[in-house]
Amino acid sequence: MVNEPVNEAAHEPPQLTVLYDGACPLCRREIGLYRGLKPNAPVCFADVSDAALPLPPGTTREQLLARFHVRGRDGRLLDGAQAFLALWAALPGWRWLALAGRLPGASWAMERSYGLFLRWRPALQRWARRVDGTGLDRPSSHDPTPR
Repeated sequence: MVNEPVNEAAHEPPQLTVLYDGACPLCRREIGLYRGLKPNAPVCFADVSDAALPLPPGTTREQLLARFHVRGRDGRLLDGAQAFLALWAALPGWRWLALAGRLPGASWAMERSYGLFLRWRPALQRWARRVDGTGLDRPSSHDPTPR
C-alpha cells in the first residue's frame, strides 16, 4: 500500500504525512519503529520511492528522497530537523524529545547532526544491506554507489 494511515480514526485526514524512502534499509527500520507506536494524532506513511505515489505540488522525487520530510494537514512541507520534531510530537513517548528539540539551539544542532548523517548515509545503507543479507533489495534511487 502506498499511503498507509496509522491511527484508529482512519476517516480523519492525517495530521501528518511522513514522506520516507522505502528503498533505504535505514529508513525502513526507522519507519517500522514509528509505525509500531500508536500516534497521538492521525499519521500516514508514504513511500516516496514508489513511482506511483503522487508528490506534493512543487516537489520532485529526488528532493523528497534526499531528506526526511513530513507534510502537515495544512499542506506545509517540513524537512530535516523540523520534520523529525513534528513527527516526534505526534508519537507517544517521544513528545519529550520534540519539546527538547524546541529549546534554544537544539534545532540548529539537530540540523547540523542530520547533515552529517546524510553525508554518511550511502555508506550506512550499504552496511545495512549487508547486515540484513538483502543485497538484492532495490537500491535507493539516490544512492550513486554501484552494486
